[in-house]
Amino acid sequence: MTRAQRVRVAVRRVHLWLGLSVGLLFAIVGLTGSVLVFYPAIDTALHPGLARVPAGARPESWQAVYDALRRDHPGRTGAWRIEVTPEGGPIPIRYYTPVETQGRDFAPLLLWLDPVSLRAVRSGFWGGTWTSWIYDLHYRLLMEKPGGTVLGVLGIVMLAMLVSGLWAWWPRSGGWRRSLAWKRRASRSRRLYDLHKWSGIGGALVLIVVTATGVMLDLPDQVRPVVATTSPLFATPKVASVPRSGGFLPLDVLVRRAGAVLPGSALAWIETPADARGTVRINLMVPGEPSRRFPRSNVWFDPYDGRVLAVRDERRDSGGDTLLAWLHPLHGGEAFGLVGRWLVFVSGLLPAVLFVTGVWRWRLRMRSAAG
Repeated sequence: MTRAQRVRVAVRRVHLWLGLSVGLLFAIVGLTGSVLVFYPAIDTALHPGLARVPAGARPESWQAVYDALRRDHPGRTGAWRIEVTPEGGPIPIRYYTPVETQGRDFAPLLLWLDPVSLRAVRSGFWGGTWTSWIYDLHYRLLMEKPGGTVLGVLGIVMLAMLVSGLWAWWPRSGGWRRSLAWKRRASRSRRLYDLHKWSGIGGALVLIVVTATGVMLDLPDQVRPVVATTSPLFATPKVASVPRSGGFLPLDVLVRRAGAVLPGSALAWIETPADARGTVRINLMVPGEPSRRFPRSNVWFDPYDGRVLAVRDERRDSGGDTLLAWLHPLHGGEAFGLVGRWLVFVSGLLPAVLFVTGVWRWRLRMRSAAG
């Protein structure tokens, strides 16, 4: 046996044992990821109250939305985060510091308001809804921040499994036609191999990108310092307002001013002050940003007099910040629109196919060897 043959055999064994050890987890992460590609639409379909809100309906003003929140939740005096969806309809809102979930790393109150009546049509806490539970399973294995670290490390193992599978399959010179052949009338073991092979080849590029970006999203405390060594990263400004009589300016005034600061942008989120010294943060998507739902451009205001306290324009970000801004849109496919989402959706199904065909074929070979 030549050295090249010995290396190939060793890589195949590594691929096999990696598949048997983390393949099931890879399948679970992939399937939950496929669900999350379209989770807002799935959420709406599962909750008739959301579907009954007139399509395209929008609130009369964002200040009215904030006033309704303070009216219905007088004890929740912290910051509210109001999502502005491009299609209108129910208004998704988050309150990040509910007393009911104190002690949990991330468990905001979730509300959806009818934009006409400004009454809640749905409410719950993160982790208590089906799709947020799926999100926690996919992102942190239901173990909060430590689970994210564990999954990030295991994601590196999954990358090694993908690469070793490609390496083990990669044909020798002149062997491409035979390596790509699909033998329909072959044995069951061979048919399983062909299905496993084509699932891996067909989805390799997307799976590697999705897995690599997932690792980086799961390990921000490790990734950001590495990126910062080559490119300076944006630091969230430490801004505060000066309390004074007269109260806050209407949110709609600040929204218009934010649009003037970043012309051509689209409104994405409005974050209200957390306390008397808090600020209003208007989150906008400027042309060219990869994510519509979670853009990086922001304008911070003093809510009393409307002074601009800080601005972040994603178009002026460093290369490192641009890299980080693309992670989530690439991971979920949003960066390439509906086509990208469907690619990620289908790729999320492939780890389950790879695991089932790989284990099935391995068991057939073990039985054959034992018999």
